[in-house]
Amino acid sequence: MSHTRLYLQAPRALAVRIYDLLEQAFEEDGLALSICVADEADDVHEVSVYALDQASDVKARISAVLKAIPQAPEIAEEVLPEIDWVAHSLQGLHAVRAGRFLVHGAHERHRRRPGEIAIEIDAGMAFGTGHHGTTSGCLEMIERVVGRENPRNALDLGTGSAVLAVALAKLRPMAVLATDIDATATGVAQQNVRLNAVFNRVRVATAPGFHHPEIARRRPFDLIVANILARPLMRLAPAMARHLKHDGSLILSGILERQRRAVIAAYSGQGFRHVTTLSREGWVTIHMKR
Repeated sequence: MSHTRLYLQAPRALAVRIYDLLEQAFEEDGLALSICVADEADDVHEVSVYALDQASDVKARISAVLKAIPQAPEIAEEVLPEIDWVAHSLQGLHAVRAGRFLVHGAHERHRRRPGEIAIEIDAGMAFGTGHHGTTSGCLEMIERVVGRENPRNALDLGTGSAVLAVALAKLRPMAVLATDIDATATGVAQQNVRLNAVFNRVRVATAPGFHHPEIARRRPFDLIVANILARPLMRLAPAMARHLKHDGSLILSGILERQRRAVIAAYSGQGFRHVTTLSREGWVTIHMKR
């Protein structure tokens, strides 16, 4: 089975607006979306939607969204053969450094420097190789927060490849619960937990939101990390408050710069205060405390 990538190109401001509208339109469909720089010098950004099947229906829905935008760019498409695109792309990627962390594939093990915390990721079909601004932002924020607060009981909600859960377990001796709604992602996460020899600290579970017996057993958490998307994060604000210790911390990402204030407002309404924000490549990572 092949995938179809439907994509369009526009200046950054327009591309971010289109991405935001498409995120709303496809929020319940589970389709992968991305936004990236195609040509920085000419301010060309590319928004992509990945369709497993029924690409014509997805294209029609994108066209309907674009009707609200004057002079909207044309939709292009390409058929992608069924290969492991993330793992394939890792072969050409260099190791990524974020704070003390080095995130690398098997081909970059030799890049580790003295004092670095190396995380080897076999990404499979899951997100989170360290190359996206949200992941690197989370890694830097994790180093800051864990260094100051020394949490003992953490939750990585929406773990993807488990890169953040592995980072937590390697940074300090703590119990980490890593969950994701996608069973494929949790399968990859479990492989990465074993690959990085933190299986005695990290437990992986497939769970939608906070609905899992292991979450109920381990709550309240000292630290919750959630690199998801802005709107799901806003909906989860009340549940975050119920599952976090009174003096605990949240690290939230998957948030565009323009969505930052709305996310902070949603959590302020649940008794959280904003501590700091990191910006990376048009995305933000937010630290909130009870």
